[in-house]
Amino acid sequence: MHSGDGKMATIGVLSLQGAVTEHLACLNQLEIVRGVAVKTRPPLEKVDALIIPGGESTAIGKLLKEYDLIAPLQERIKGGMPVWGTCAGMILLANRIVNQDTTYLNVLDVAVRRNAYGSQLDSFQAQAVVEKVSPEPFPLVFIRAPYIEQVGPEVEVLLCLHGHIVAVQQQHILATAFHPELTGDLRFHRFFVNMLNEAA
Repeated sequence: MHSGDGKMATIGVLSLQGAVTEHLACLNQLEIVRGVAVKTRPPLEKVDALIIPGGESTAIGKLLKEYDLIAPLQERIKGGMPVWGTCAGMILLANRIVNQDTTYLNVLDVAVRRNAYGSQLDSFQAQAVVEKVSPEPFPLVFIRAPYIEQVGPEVEVLLCLHGHIVAVQQQHILATAFHPELTGDLRFHRFFVNMLNEAA
């Protein structure tokens, strides 16, 4: 896949904390885009799309402020850059966080609950079909995962599991409560590349 100037399109992975190397490995396995780590503003300005990985949302949120990345990120996302948040990334994108006053990027019209599954189900695995992405079931890995309690009118629900919303798309914004980068299954990364194709 190539950007307008003939170069291979670049997908950045926000590399402040969390599952950065796993996402980069998945992107580079696809061999149709280049995955690059993004930690500061100059590389953020150059990427065609961005993944915000799972990790600790409050830690990543603090680092976003320290590195002065919130406004530039909001600007790029509002300008149409495709973005995908996994787990903590979903929380960072949301414009409402249940039982928490602080929000971060405020670009995804959802109310998300942090660590929603509690200690009993801190981490669990499941399987489900995400019809928009693939007719075959996906392995789903949840680690201290959030889920979405409410969605705005422009948000398309891609997957509900056990009565909770765990994957959504709002135009060029994708968010999943689970971690496709930990499964060896590249279909979600491919789907995100297709979102980038459509945006281009």
